[in-house]
Amino acid sequence: MPKHGKAYIKAAELIDSAESYPLERAVELVKSTSPSKFDASVDIVIVTGLDTRHADQQIRGAIGLPKGTGKTVRLLVFAKGEKESEAAEAGADIVGSEELAEEVKNGRSDFDMVLATPDMMKVVGTLGKILGPKGMMPNPKTGTVTMDIGAAVSEYKAGKVTFRADSAGLIHSRIGRVSFSPEDLKENILAFMGHITKNRPPGAKGQYIKKVVISSTMGPGIRLDLREVAS
Repeated sequence: MPKHGKAYIKAAELIDSAESYPLERAVELVKSTSPSKFDASVDIVIVTGLDTRHADQQIRGAIGLPKGTGKTVRLLVFAKGEKESEAAEAGADIVGSEELAEEVKNGRSDFDMVLATPDMMKVVGTLGKILGPKGMMPNPKTGTVTMDIGAAVSEYKAGKVTFRADSAGLIHSRIGRVSFSPEDLKENILAFMGHITKNRPPGAKGQYIKKVVISSTMGPGIRLDLREVAS
């Protein structure tokens, strides 16, 4: 069991782990209980009843958060020719093709997300063992494999996030920063939850969303009232 510092313990004392908080109160708490001295991110974890071993109970996708994430995302894009120029002009941090794939194989890791045009997926496929475990493998379902690469770069730079239910049925995402106003955090949370609720997998059985928790980086978890966010 991990040991927590004094700041975390003091913050955790303000939260009843058995209580589900109204959204407004939960947002107040996530801002006031952040133990970090820096502008911590605010993350959300959704506990679902999905059994992702079954194809019809899997969920993955992307959503542009209305207020962004507050994080500058370093984008690596695999593209050639005109599409390489398009990606660079849209703000991609790193753009290339075969030679860039070799750099990644040799340890290059100064990026947070990978996008690609469809014609480059044969090259990107050779990086599966590197990108896959990091959750960075481009996928058409998240809009990270597309010919409209300039628009994709702009969207992810503006705060679009990807998500997927993991093997335990958990969905994780960043939904802002502690410095965001309560209104902006609430808007992002409701937009994210609305998207997840609307896209319930066809094979989902029983209770789809079981628990929703928000927390700041290194901060205690705060459980949300499902009646507000998962109806």
